[in-house]
Amino acid sequence: MQITKIVITGGPCGGKSSAMKYVREAFEPLGYTVIVVPETATELIGGGVTPLGCNTRRDFQYCQLQLQLKKEEIYAEAGRRMPGNKLLLICDRGAIDSKAYQKPADYYQTLSELHLDEVQLRESYDAVFHLVTAADGALEYYTLANNAARTETPEEAVGIDRRTRLAWAGHPYLRVIDNSTGFEEKMRRLIAEIKFFLDFMFEKPI
Repeated sequence: MQITKIVITGGPCGGKSSAMKYVREAFEPLGYTVIVVPETATELIGGGVTPLGCNTRRDFQYCQLQLQLKKEEIYAEAGRRMPGNKLLLICDRGAIDSKAYQKPADYYQTLSELHLDEVQLRESYDAVFHLVTAADGALEYYTLANNAARTETPEEAVGIDRRTRLAWAGHPYLRVIDNSTGFEEKMRRLIAEIKFFLDFMFEKPI
């Protein structure tokens, strides 16, 4: 089975949740089995495990990272047991996102305790697509109404967006989708970038 694992990340209110629907609608007709790994932080917070509820922010990120990696493993295994020969595993944020939400020393301590190498962890994803927060370039559309786990002001959202982009810097296939167009066109640009990547990976002429 051809398995492709990509990350869709970005700042708060960048369009990630909506993007999952667009990706499914675009690639399932092309013969892909599309599986979405839901955002782990939102899942934990919705279940009562919050950064403020843990002893430290690093405790929360430590738990989140372990759950993130286990979910990716299980979702990929489930995909292998499905019909078809092309699996597109879409991660709503990836393991490296945690770097944007904690001090560098805490982040690297967690990697050490879990015996993880940052480069190997980052490159376990085939491609990364960063959707810029609406707070940067489309402020009139910035809202937290669609995610109860989010509380960031526009200024905080821009800061998180930039730290997230920096966290993924160094990945061999990182693409940034900004707000230079309307939202529908932003989604079309995302789909075009993913299609280009898949063509490059699997259909490049010899």
